[in-house]
Amino acid sequence: MLALGFALGIYFLPILTAPPSPDGSEIEAQAAGALFVASFDRDRQGSDFLHWGEGQLSVTERAIVHEGKLAPGPDYKLYLMTQFVEDEAGFEAARAEALQIGDIKSFGGFVVPVPDGVDVRQYSTVVVWCESFGEFITSAQYQ
Repeated sequence: MLALGFALGIYFLPILTAPPSPDGSEIEAQAAGALFVASFDRDRQGSDFLHWGEGQLSVTERAIVHEGKLAPGPDYKLYLMTQFVEDEAGFEAARAEALQIGDIKSFGGFVVPVPDGVDVRQYSTVVVWCESFGEFITSAQYQ
């Protein structure tokens, strides 16, 4: 019972303490001039009723912008990859080549800055990964 309570606490704490999602005007402004557009889809091979994303993804030189929803959860990380993956096994197999670019803290859309020196044109795919539980959430191939 204690372990279940602890696991539920890890899952729900980020949901309860999540900052507000960016509003539509902020998302629109950040997505302006996108180099690439893609989508998160609930039907990814590795997604399920607890681990999913949906909506439009815009990739600019300075930010990865999502307008949509993610299943809430703890410790989400955004990765760039050179190959498309759509499940946990695919991500784990290619993880050594993945570039973690930031944390996702809101579940109704997000803006994650691209670190200085990272060229998004050198990658093709965005992956949302739950670091705490080693769970694939979603992915989108933008080129």
